[in-house]
Formats: sequence, structure tokens, C-alpha cells
Amino acid sequence: MTNSEIYPSLKLENQLCFTIYACSREITKMYQPYLEQLGLTYSQYLVMLVLWERKVCTVKELGEALFLDSGTLTPLLKRLQSAGLINRERSSQDERKVMISLTDQGKGLQQNAVCIPQALQDETSISKQDFQQLLGQFNDLLQLVHERNTSSAKA
Repeated sequence: MTNSEIYPSLKLENQLCFTIYACSREITKMYQPYLEQLGLTYSQYLVMLVLWERKVCTVKELGEALFLDSGTLTPLLKRLQSAGLINRERSSQDERKVMISLTDQGKGLQQNAVCIPQALQDETSISKQDFQQLLGQFNDLLQLVHERNTSSAKA
């Protein structure tokens, strides 16, 4: 008798974390051809999505939106700044805060990216209803796990 027969809960196919991880990697691969046309990596695209929505935010706010720490964000933001897509400036009201905003070039890139979500939905052949249902379930799961991790980190 193998261990997987004794412990079916330890089979890879029964791991939610693996399924989400593998699915995320596969979906990210699907984004690559579209993002290459924009000159962005997937992580840079996520930053741009937040900035297209908010226009200006602090590094901390950006990190909270993307569940990333400043050590991960800083090199990413430096590359976006070097590419001419964002500005990084210390706040005049609080020099501890770094404000992130879009350049005109960064704003213009949004028009080129607007087709990406629909293209990905078309590639997966998932219906709009199923997409919305999955998105809702994953957002609920993300909120639940994030709250759990935040509360256990404070304990």
C-alpha cells in the first residue's frame, strides 16, 4: 500500500494550494504575448492596473493592493520609472512617503491594454457568468486567507 492510498489528503491533486499555484502560472503564461507587446512583465502590468485605476498612490498603498512588500515593489517601480511609465517622488507633506504616479506615456499605455482581459477570457472559453462566479469565489478566498494571515501575524 502506498502513502497516497493511506493518506489521500496528501495527494497533489487534492491540494488547493497547488491547483491555484499551477493555474496562476498557466494564466500568467497566457498573458505573456499581450504584455510583450506593451513591454511589460506580468508584475509590472499589475502595478499599472492599480495606477490606471487610482492615478496616484503611495508605495505602501500599492503594496497593500498587490499583497507585495516594499522590498519586492521597489525594483519593480525603478524599472517602470526607467521605462518612462511612472514617476516616483517623495511626498512634500511627509518625506517618508513615496508617491507613485503615471507619466503621459504610462497613461497612454492603458489604451493599448484595454483589450487584454477580454482576449484572455476568449482564450479560456469561459463564459462571462462562470468568470464572474470564479472571480467572486477567489476574491472571497483571498479575503479569508489574508484576514487569517494578518490576524495570526499580530498574535
